[in-house]
Amino acid sequence: MSIKLCHINDIEDPGSKGFELTINQQPLNIFIVKKDDRVFGYINQCPHAGINLEWLPDDFLDMDKDLIQCSVHGALFVIETGECAGGPCNGQPLQSIELDIDGEGNIFLCD
Repeated sequence: MSIKLCHINDIEDPGSKGFELTINQQPLNIFIVKKDDRVFGYINQCPHAGINLEWLPDDFLDMDKDLIQCSVHGALFVIETGECAGGPCNGQPLQSIELDIDGEGNIFLCD
């Protein structure tokens, strides 16, 4: 089973978009980052503090839109891999999620 999230054109490049889902009656907060026409998906949880990452709705990137940034402690993560690039995350990466894009540009969350 896959869940349609949005269309690839719904996200700026570079840019990000968050989603609050319920799967099997369990909440799941995720986000997608689009960079260079590619998309990367992660669980919306800072590995350092266990909190949501975004500053404002759909705002997961630093000011230069080069890295994912935790809004509370400033931990930085590489967009393409989720690896910690600086701050108090101490080498702990973001948890990635599998995405698929169909021929029409719709982005799906995969099982």
